[in-house]
Amino acid sequence: MVNWSEALEPIAAWFRSLGIPEPIVQWGHPLMMAIVIFVLGSYVAWAGWQGKLLEGTDKDAAIKSRISHRQLAPLWFLFLAGGYTGGVLSLVMQHKPLFESPHFWTGSLVLGLLLVNGVISLSGFGGDKKALRAVHAYLGTVAIAILFFHAVLGFNLGISL
Repeated sequence: MVNWSEALEPIAAWFRSLGIPEPIVQWGHPLMMAIVIFVLGSYVAWAGWQGKLLEGTDKDAAIKSRISHRQLAPLWFLFLAGGYTGGVLSLVMQHKPLFESPHFWTGSLVLGLLLVNGVISLSGFGGDKKALRAVHAYLGTVAIAILFFHAVLGFNLGISL
């Protein structure tokens, strides 16, 4: 079995050699990810729901929201994946265990959920099936809710380090 901390240690050692101040190592990931989750993530979720809820009343606004959602959701996923990587490296840099934290597991779960959601979207919702559109909307909502809980877990982890 791979010891991920050992495997990532050369990368973490290189980052440690840069002399990054300890508060940035400990709090840089949480600060950047708070912006990604609470600002960009909230907007992506809001735009997705606006596109869904307005389709029967204001088609132009619905289309505009869907376009915003479609453009920003992949970027949001990339920022989350990059932040996930940064968080893992931050733990390795601080010589902390990776797999013991519920914060690690909720982050992994969210990336998996959003990956499934991206596949649903890229499939064209299975030929524009309403059921898959609904699954996409609710799965995304579950992911953002878990991310809010994830942020609380991350804050608790940060103050415990």
